[in-house]
This record gives sequence, structure tokens and C-alpha cells, in this order.
Amino acid sequence: MESFSINSAKSYIGKNVNLHLKDGAVIVNVHLTRLHKGAGKNNKQIEYHLTNRKSNRIPLKAVAYAKPLNCSLMQTSA
Repeated sequence: MESFSINSAKSYIGKNVNLHLKDGAVIVNVHLTRLHKGAGKNNKQIEYHLTNRKSNRIPLKAVAYAKPLNCSLMQTSA
């Protein structure tokens, strides 16, 4: 499996995904908003929003892969 790169991250900006981290954790149903370039080499971070919360950042090198969510399968309660 290839590593999660900046080009992969760019393709998910503006979409809801599940972020699978290299340590085995999963951040569920987040909206990816933008990429940040940190100081130094390879210090890029991806910014995401959880539902009704402030934005958070995570280093791009900590992400194993992102799995897009199929919003048509999600139901809302009325």
C-alpha cells in the first residue's frame, strides 16, 4: 500500500472521510478543509472538522489512508 501523500490529500479536500492513522486509530466522519505547510521539511498538516467542533490538525505523515464516506447511505432523523 502506498503512503498517504499530499496529492492524495488534495483529492479529498472538501469531502467527508474516515481517516485511518498509522497507529491503528480511526477518526470517523471528518470534513477535510485544507492543507498547511509547517516549518521545515515534510511537516505538512491536514486540517479537518468534526461535527459542530473547532478545526483540528494532524500531521500528514501520521495518516495511513482516507476512506471516503457515501453520504447517500447516511440517514437523517426527522
